[in-house]
Amino acid sequence: MSKDYYEILGVGKDVDQDEIKQAFRNLAKKYHPDANPDDPTAEAKFKEINEAYEVLSDPDKRSNYDAYGNADGPVFQGGGYAGGGQDPFGRIFGDFGGSPFGDIFDQFENLFGGSTRRTRADTGPVRGRDMEAVVEISLEEAFTGVEKDVTVRRVEQCSHCGGTGAEPGSKVTTCSTCHGTGQVKTSVGTMFGTMTTMRTCPTCGGTGKTVEKPCSRCGGSGETIKDAVISVKIPAGADSGLRLRLTGQGDAGKRGGPSGDLYVNVMVKPHPLFQRQGDDLILDRVISFPLAALGGVVSVPTLEGEVDLTVPAGTQPGAVLRLRGKGMPRLRGKSRGDMLVRLNVRVPTRLSPEEKELLMQLGVSEGEELSDGKSFFKRFKDAVGGKDD
Repeated sequence: MSKDYYEILGVGKDVDQDEIKQAFRNLAKKYHPDANPDDPTAEAKFKEINEAYEVLSDPDKRSNYDAYGNADGPVFQGGGYAGGGQDPFGRIFGDFGGSPFGDIFDQFENLFGGSTRRTRADTGPVRGRDMEAVVEISLEEAFTGVEKDVTVRRVEQCSHCGGTGAEPGSKVTTCSTCHGTGQVKTSVGTMFGTMTTMRTCPTCGGTGKTVEKPCSRCGGSGETIKDAVISVKIPAGADSGLRLRLTGQGDAGKRGGPSGDLYVNVMVKPHPLFQRQGDDLILDRVISFPLAALGGVVSVPTLEGEVDLTVPAGTQPGAVLRLRGKGMPRLRGKSRGDMLVRLNVRVPTRLSPEEKELLMQLGVSEGEELSDGKSFFKRFKDAVGGKDD
């Protein structure tokens, strides 16, 4: 494996999807470029975390990654098979581009009860590749829901030839090599007799058709690569880690196959005032000492504007007051989370003589010995009857 996605997310290989999602949320918030403007490595780390999440959050891709070290499953490298140990006869010996060993082992599988395997000829419809994209939204947009445009570079059907691969007006005929089947037979003489297998037709590439004049735009492939702008609706209550599926917005299929899907991963940017905890919002608010001691009403911000918060008398620093229903909308429901206001008491640094006197009286009533704010030299002069110059 070129990258250990489990290590990147800081989780073990036996974790479930909820733990993967939580690990992704925590790391994404920690390394988000907006939260680390002075860290040049934050953006690269953020992309690496998102890459790991895209693979491990998808059951099929995760299964391929665990088995083969990549999200797409087994791949061929340099004529050989890379990844996994399944189907050793067919994978190791059968796909060497015409080697007779593949044909021999085909027959061994049949003789000794193995499953019949022939090299697959890509003649039928092929589904397009799925794609991934990331979209960033603000907390306010997550609160209300928003429609965003994402740009993806994808394979599309050539508009010039309509996906046929033929220049408009030119003829499309049945392949003379395979007679339209897309496959050709290959016979190999061995010590066991003549072995016959089916191979993809080299003339038409398995399509069963040949064109008189290839398309001047796509070169006969029937495909082009374009940047597509796709609108995605993000529901109210969305949070980082939400994965939306847009059916048919991935790469175009081949030979009439359906297009793949586009998976959009949502990231909610950090907010300067509010911290998010599930569907609840946390706000830090500083209040005065008199308000904390005597109680009263203070105005606090929400995502819908200012509201009044009642502070009970005798509120202590660090107390948390709850505003019900003032948090985020629940993604799958009509209710809303709460806002938790965490209070801190501001201690005044400058007091008038009257304020000092009142606080001194309060301290004496509490049985505390308080400083009167005078220096040692000033208290000494007062004690001996001295006067200030």
